[in-house]
Amino acid sequence: MSASAENHRTSLADYRAALTAPGSRGAVIASLLARLPIAMIGISALLYVQRETGSFASAGLVSAGSLVGVSVGAVVQGRLIDRFGPTRPLLTTTVLFALAMTALVFAIEAHAPTLVLVPLAFGTGITEPMVGSASRALWTRLLPAGPTRNAAFSYEAISMEVFFILGPGFAGLLIAAPWAGTGIVAGAVTMVAGAVLFALNPTVRAWGPAPSSGGKLLGALASPGMRTLAIAALGFGAVIGFVEVAVPAAAAEAGNTSIGGLLLSAWSVSSVAFGVAYSLRPWPRQMGLRLPVLLAGFGALVALLALPGSLWGLALAMLAAGALITPQSTTHSAAIEIAAPKGTAAEAFGWVLTSVTLGLAFGQSISGYLVEHAGYEAAFLAAGAVGFALAGVVWLLRGTFRPRPSGAVTEAPELVGAAR
Repeated sequence: MSASAENHRTSLADYRAALTAPGSRGAVIASLLARLPIAMIGISALLYVQRETGSFASAGLVSAGSLVGVSVGAVVQGRLIDRFGPTRPLLTTTVLFALAMTALVFAIEAHAPTLVLVPLAFGTGITEPMVGSASRALWTRLLPAGPTRNAAFSYEAISMEVFFILGPGFAGLLIAAPWAGTGIVAGAVTMVAGAVLFALNPTVRAWGPAPSSGGKLLGALASPGMRTLAIAALGFGAVIGFVEVAVPAAAAEAGNTSIGGLLLSAWSVSSVAFGVAYSLRPWPRQMGLRLPVLLAGFGALVALLALPGSLWGLALAMLAAGALITPQSTTHSAAIEIAAPKGTAAEAFGWVLTSVTLGLAFGQSISGYLVEHAGYEAAFLAAGAVGFALAGVVWLLRGTFRPRPSGAVTEAPELVGAAR
């Protein structure tokens, strides 16, 4: 791997070239459908459980259980995708996900105790089809290393932020429907449909097994740079996890529960806008510095969410904090280009997702406790402290991001011919 992930800037033409690459269109559309409800399902589940149990603490634990499941499933599915290609693993997990989600909804409706809901939520998480990881890894096979591939990774991050704009908003609106489970079911059906279409797409089906140079046990984490990236992603997820519980709690305290999802959409608006500009001129240029600087800045801006005394003030503060979300997601994808061993693309993305979701689970579970015992302001301050602490760890490990001439994920396009 050269230093392309660090030194090449993208342009708007690179975005166009990536999205019109031969064999990409059908996979891109199916991936969009599968990833669209990711944020909607999570927030809908949290609000659904809170509505049925009356407790943000219980809702946070159930949501955390699902996220822990996702963190495990991301790595397992990533290794299976690298070994067998995406189609069989995705179709299998999609069926299991539909069954697990059905069981969870019935348990919530039956007012099952939290001790029952948490393992069921874990089941939905571990079986959630990892279309996002497969979609990101697909670009390493469709496009050569360089600005166009970097633009594809930026597109993945930016599109996810669009989903985080739409998802919480839909969840907030649908929680007011006659049945509180409307949002989680609608999201699950959309995800299942998109995952099946993606898995059966000709370009995706042409993706064969890849030889792996990662360690048998650690896989992609055999690389020191990947371990550092995992810490940065953990901090990123933890900060968001605190906010995803504290913001609905702030809305509930203000007597307007349904607006909580819309408030969570606010910071994704600025994330998309700033994310495009950041991808054209990323800073700092060195990856070892970029990761801790972005995480520390994010923690500082989230800590400031404790200051506003009204929902309008909170919305404005979230617009500011959201500016550093997509830049971090894009940076994580670019860092994989430097750090991941050859043949571990899907697993490497899986480890990043695992780290983010473990962080989300930690943040949500602690935030639920703080909200009920110290107020939502304490949760925002704790989020900032966690972000700062892990940014310091990443800064100390910045030397692990050295461009390597070989062993990184630099596959040349190999699916284009098969997809034609």
